[in-house]
Amino acid sequence: MVFFSLISNFAAIMTKAIARYGQWGLSVLVGIVMFLFWYVWYPHALSYQEQYQLFLWTGDYFLEKISLPGGFADWVGEFIVQFYYVEWLGALLLALLFVVLQRVTLKLMDNRKWIMDNSMSLIPEMISLLPVAVMWWLMGDINVMLSLPVAVVLALALACIRLRKSLSWLDFLILPVAYWMIGPVVWLYVIIRVIQIGWKHLWSAGWLVAVQLMVYAWLLPQWPLHQTMTGLSYYRIPLQYPQWSGYDKDMYELIRLDYLVRNERWDEIVKRAGEYQVKTPFWSNCVNLALSQKRLLADRMFDFYQSGEDALVMPRTRDLTSMLPSAEVFWRLGMVNSAQRYMFDTQESILNAKKSGRCTKRIAECMIVNGQYLTARKQIDLLKKSLFYRSWAEEMEKMIEAETEAKAEAVQTTPNPSYSGGERAVYGRLREMRYKEDFLYSYDEIDKMFGLLFMNNQDNKMALDYFLAQMLLKGNMQGFQQYLGLAQQYGGYRQMPLGYQDAMRCIQLQGNVQGSPYANYVKRMMER
Repeated sequence: MVFFSLISNFAAIMTKAIARYGQWGLSVLVGIVMFLFWYVWYPHALSYQEQYQLFLWTGDYFLEKISLPGGFADWVGEFIVQFYYVEWLGALLLALLFVVLQRVTLKLMDNRKWIMDNSMSLIPEMISLLPVAVMWWLMGDINVMLSLPVAVVLALALACIRLRKSLSWLDFLILPVAYWMIGPVVWLYVIIRVIQIGWKHLWSAGWLVAVQLMVYAWLLPQWPLHQTMTGLSYYRIPLQYPQWSGYDKDMYELIRLDYLVRNERWDEIVKRAGEYQVKTPFWSNCVNLALSQKRLLADRMFDFYQSGEDALVMPRTRDLTSMLPSAEVFWRLGMVNSAQRYMFDTQESILNAKKSGRCTKRIAECMIVNGQYLTARKQIDLLKKSLFYRSWAEEMEKMIEAETEAKAEAVQTTPNPSYSGGERAVYGRLREMRYKEDFLYSYDEIDKMFGLLFMNNQDNKMALDYFLAQMLLKGNMQGFQQYLGLAQQYGGYRQMPLGYQDAMRCIQLQGNVQGSPYANYVKRMMER
């Protein structure tokens, strides 16, 4: 409803803009609105799309893309999406794409013979806004790829080329080429062309069907027929049709939290958590991580929604997003192998088989911390072929060479502001905190893993906080009381944290504490 309200206000503003500033004023206003929408209100949506691809500046990557129908539109879409890494630049390019969409639609409306009087003179301009509004709405589905609006723009631009007023050999030549370049959206071109030359040539659409069937039979027998007819690269989830839900508030709130975690904006996460909550483990993972980085977990954990035993880290779930906050938790705790495993599983869960720049970078970092330089170089070499990860990859390559050749702890001196209060580099600190032996563990024993991590390095206060918090989440009152003294001895607190005081009162009074956050949590878990 909020989106539709925005659209209605948008239409009213556009009508006034047309009357006052003309066509180009309308286009400029479209660009401004789109830029502000993506840069100010939805930068997290840009980050989400960017982190699930890794655009490579190589000829092989280009050839791989255009080897499939719609591959050129997919390549152009990925080219634009890589700039989402710089939010204002990504929003600007996306706004320009919407402006081009509006302008080519307006170009197709140049023939105004059907406009009979001045009262209808604004119809072409208003119609030119329809594709903008529709595409704006469709992109609310996070699995819609940018290749779709790119393909629509290319199809409309092709239709703007003035061909003969009747069918010719050029039409039959264009169709298969256009289908291979932009995919089944070429149907849009066919429809417009039929309108241009007259409905008596409607049979010409059958040529496109024949082209698609021939392409399928000869070149794409490994793909399902309906996918070659509806597009291989327009939607992230293969063999599934979109369920247009627009800009779902809860879903985009989770995307925003992941974006804030990625950019280490802990204060903003805590602030948003107090204003709006989404009752999922993903939300709890993000909020608890932010609290831990502010050393507020022991005090305020149960002031916020806790999903249960999975509120700190989630078990392995092979999907696109669930494990990302858990992987970030493992990384900061020093559970480097778990962080690497979660990131690798997340990358392999990208259903359109693309790489992730974010995941690839973190996997390389985990390998560097573990001293696995040969395998880390494979990830680094891949990132060196990208645009925005290249400088980082080159820095890591130099660092590895320095440590390998001089046997010096270059990672100990690499500056990184990710951790407050210490001059030691993040990689060197993680080497100190991580487990020194390899072993397997069960997710049910995650609290023991936190405790073991703390015992290996008693400066790891985050591990101590997570150890005690996990016992509270599990309802292990005996264990919590047994190890509570560690918080006093090693936690660095001037007084017992309020959250621990509240938990102790609940234990002593058997949960009969009015207004207790922890008592409310226990009651909710028992009612499940």
